[in-house]
This record gives sequence, structure tokens and C-alpha cells, in this order.
Amino acid sequence: MRRRKIDGCPIAGALQMIGDKWTLLVARDLAAGPKRTMELHTGLFPISSRTLVARLRDMEKDRLIERTDFGGNPPHIEYALTERGLLLLPLVDALRVLGQSLDCNECEDRKKHLGFYCEACPRNFAVPRSEPLPRPAPSPRRQRDDSIVLL
Repeated sequence: MRRRKIDGCPIAGALQMIGDKWTLLVARDLAAGPKRTMELHTGLFPISSRTLVARLRDMEKDRLIERTDFGGNPPHIEYALTERGLLLLPLVDALRVLGQSLDCNECEDRKKHLGFYCEACPRNFAVPRSEPLPRPAPSPRRQRDDSIVLL
């Protein structure tokens, strides 16, 4: 873990760690469980893939998330919140409540724009569990070709 050098105050150190706008949004999207990089990218519109990867690396260095490489071709990598990262979730929920109180956005705005609520949205839990929430269609995976080509 990297120590933050400002004035030694824990608040300043925490803000340096989570002050980037994407950190708490990554934590929000990992609240429901591990996700692959492209699943995170889809939920964090309009983040660039370069910014996302940089943010994931920083969060891993800060021990907020863990990266699991399952190997394979194409690579199968998942990210999950660590126990330390789970400490961010009450803050994520408090920011949601604050955003609603300040009339910043409504959950329906995101659903209308992207077709689904964010992972931490309480509306996900208001929907009967027998009906899954609509999600963007995943990219089709190539079938593995084990044939041998002789030249």
C-alpha cells in the first residue's frame, strides 16, 4: 500500500486514494461480485479503456481490488473487491443518497440511457428475482478451434 504525502491527515490520505471519480464507480460496479474488464467498461460509460485499466491497477496497488487471471485465449481476467475495498460501499451508498437528495440524477436516468441500473442501486433488489434485469448482450465468444493445420 502506498502512503499518501500531503499533511499526514487520514482524510487527506483517503481522498487521494478515492478522489478519482472512477474509483468509487468501480467499487459500485463490483459491489455485486467479480466482473471482467469489459463488463466494468460497459457499466462505466464513458470511461476509456486506457483510463479504466490505469484505475484498476491503482486500486490493486492500494489493495482495494484483487485481480484474478484465469488464463486462456482470449485472456480471462476478473476483478473483485477485497475486504479493504468493501469498506468503500457505505460511502458509495451515502453518495447515492446525497445525489438523490441534491436532485443530481435519478436511477431511471441511467436505466433509460444504458438500459440497466447500476450494481449498487436498490431498485435492482425491488425487482422480483425471477426476472433478471436486462443487461447489454455480451460479446460473442469465439468457439475454440482445436484443429491442427498442416502446411
